[in-house]
Amino acid sequence: MKLRNFAAIFFVLACTSLSASAQNDAWQNDLRTKFLNNDTRIMEINIRSFNAKDVNEDGFIQENMGEVRGTFLNAIERLDELKNLGINTIHVLPVTPTGKLKALGTAGSVYSAASFDSISEYLIDKNSPLSAQEQAQKFIKEAHKRDIRVIFDVPACASYDLYLQRPDLFVSGVSGEPVIPSDWTDVRLLSVGSEDKIDANVFNLYKDFVNFAINLGVDGIRADVAHSKTAAFWKELINYSRAIDPEFLWLAEVSDSWYEPISQSAVFTPYDKLLDAGFDGYYGSFFNIKDWKTSKELYNQLNFTFKDLKKYKGNKSVIGSFTTHDEVSPILLKGPALSDMIIWLNATLPVNSYFVDGFQTGDNYLYENANKLAPETNTDDDMYFMHRGKLDIFNLSRKPGGDNISLKNDFLLGNNVKQSILPVLNEGAYTPLKTNHQDVFAYMYSNNIKKVVTIGNLDYENSQKTVVKIPKFNSKTQNLLPIKISSMPDAKGGKIYLNLAPGEIVVLIIHELLL
Repeated sequence: MKLRNFAAIFFVLACTSLSASAQNDAWQNDLRTKFLNNDTRIMEINIRSFNAKDVNEDGFIQENMGEVRGTFLNAIERLDELKNLGINTIHVLPVTPTGKLKALGTAGSVYSAASFDSISEYLIDKNSPLSAQEQAQKFIKEAHKRDIRVIFDVPACASYDLYLQRPDLFVSGVSGEPVIPSDWTDVRLLSVGSEDKIDANVFNLYKDFVNFAINLGVDGIRADVAHSKTAAFWKELINYSRAIDPEFLWLAEVSDSWYEPISQSAVFTPYDKLLDAGFDGYYGSFFNIKDWKTSKELYNQLNFTFKDLKKYKGNKSVIGSFTTHDEVSPILLKGPALSDMIIWLNATLPVNSYFVDGFQTGDNYLYENANKLAPETNTDDDMYFMHRGKLDIFNLSRKPGGDNISLKNDFLLGNNVKQSILPVLNEGAYTPLKTNHQDVFAYMYSNNIKKVVTIGNLDYENSQKTVVKIPKFNSKTQNLLPIKISSMPDAKGGKIYLNLAPGEIVVLIIHELLL
């Protein structure tokens, strides 16, 4: 039996508990507090595919063949699965109606909003006597019963359909046509005004969304492309929500490595100004892990992120955005090793752990009929438009899946380990450690009780015989507990010796021996 299996059993038994809040009928939102304490383990889900039934396994749902799209009601079936995996928060991709004109995909992108205060027809079970709002509320209440918090996503732009109804909400180009931001041909740029004068019409649109979300029982909002609106816009909206619910979370999709607006006609508000405006956290730049070749690149990102967060008034935090629905599946990029690396970086850093549905079992997000002609469509696009290797947001598609049991076991273990060592990560000292290879990183978080050591090989093709120097480590007076490891390392002379497989990551805990 591998040593890592003993650690898995220990941590699952030690960390399994039922929150008192889950036993109460009256839910008390605590999301903002937990997020600022790096205590959320977030799963990003798309309701319309979350529990879909793709009978012929072609990747997409044909309802006229008896296949079933994901809905709020059938999504409830998977909540226990998420709970058992250690997830305590879900980030729900946009649930508002989507545009049908100049659309991408047979259902339209979930980010092509046709309304900001109602629920997409795709997410509703038409056979239920419950209204659309009641079905969404039931899903949220069932999540809360399991001690799972709910974040809703608010789109940054809107559909061409909404433009035709409300042209006053949009920026006009030189020719008078609405502006297409970036290369997102299915959406149009909303007018937000300036720092000195907020566009009242668009602000009220977002205010309606806040009311819509809070009335459903949602615990927070993730702001899509948050940098496309002014700090003044967000500050007023965030203050409005906090007057209703002080625990209401605001997460900004923005990175410290993003510098360009999505259009020449769009504003660009950098991440630091958004945090000053009231956002509780942001994405950071951890998604760049796919490009990191040396330990220095990882150290630089960690040093910048955690030093930077300390300069803001009040607490701020960041998500472990190593993979999101905008990123290609780690399985396609570098195989299961990168996914495992992402699990354990989330588990051993003071971030809010973040994953995409399907990641936990190794989904490559490849769909058999992707980008082919569809037999039926609900938009003016007759193709199954897709971004290769990314979670589908354009069609009614299959449930995210995969069959990597080893990865799923590590996912569960990593989430339980994170819960156990969180006090050390939040309050302990961070120390980058010296190794004998530039492509091997090692860092330690430590307090007076324990040291958490993480070592990883960023070379996904070659093994590395590795030596790591651990400050004040004495193998005679300190116990080395393997948490995530394939074989026990040698420890002597204040150093750890081990052979890392390609892309392997190792987690150890060092305790003082009781003499």
